[in-house]
Amino acid sequence: MKAASYVRRSSGKCLELADIATPVPRKREVLIKTYAASVNPLDWRLKSHHPGVDVAGEIVSVGSAVTRFHRGDKVFGAGRGSFAEYVCASETKLAAKPDNITFEEAASVPVAGLTALQGLRDKGRLERGQKVLINGASGGVGTFAVQIAKAFGADVTGVCSTKNVEMIRSLGADVAVDYTQQDFTRDTKRYDLVLDNVGNRSLAELRRVLAPGGRCVLAGAPKQMGPILLRMLDWIVRSTLLRQKFIFFVAQFRQADMELLGTLMRTGKIHPVIDRRYSLNETGEALAYVEAGHARAKVVVIPE
Repeated sequence: MKAASYVRRSSGKCLELADIATPVPRKREVLIKTYAASVNPLDWRLKSHHPGVDVAGEIVSVGSAVTRFHRGDKVFGAGRGSFAEYVCASETKLAAKPDNITFEEAASVPVAGLTALQGLRDKGRLERGQKVLINGASGGVGTFAVQIAKAFGADVTGVCSTKNVEMIRSLGADVAVDYTQQDFTRDTKRYDLVLDNVGNRSLAELRRVLAPGGRCVLAGAPKQMGPILLRMLDWIVRSTLLRQKFIFFVAQFRQADMELLGTLMRTGKIHPVIDRRYSLNETGEALAYVEAGHARAKVVVIPE
């Protein structure tokens, strides 16, 4: 089969399309024929030999101990090296693909959707009626976060660029803040929960927009750990006085959460947004496009 693989060249590590053996599922895994995969930051940050996690496709074989799925089932979830024609995945990291969602849309969900869901519900302890601000609302995580927060009954403000204001409103945001025109950290509005998907604001600025008792969830690894560590003691002391909490987190794959995302799509509560589509032999270009910060919502790779 064909798969995107990192190889060493004189110029450094390069991503190329290679012919490799089709993987064989372990006893609790299934083999999926890939119909679509999507790009996430960890795909270039980790640089594993065969990159790619998010996948959607059809099961073509199952391991001896698999009980939840059968050959022919259409699924989405997390696999190993999903920028390939076939991929193996644990049955615990998959969910049934809703019939009203395309494979491309389903493939865009796992990492970004889980990050949005767990960041809001578990780390942010989102409650109906709360005021929520999503920084980076037009990105992969952000577009899901806007929709999930609305589905949970929140008042949602999304921060994005001028070109994405209408899209964020169409996803259900009550307010769309154009960061090129307005600095949300200088506004007088206070939020019960801030989900920061960008990491372009200092902790002091984020603390300023939190209501007493509010929570700020920072998705993914901090982008500037050095300065953050130097100010760690200060913001811990100050936020404690106001009962504010700052939480760094990385999403975990949970079967129940994958199934919940499936239900939210099936009922029309969330709908994935796709920016661009690339073929398998264009995987390198897809990763470069997302890494450069040009993408809005999700970018998918489709095997030919």
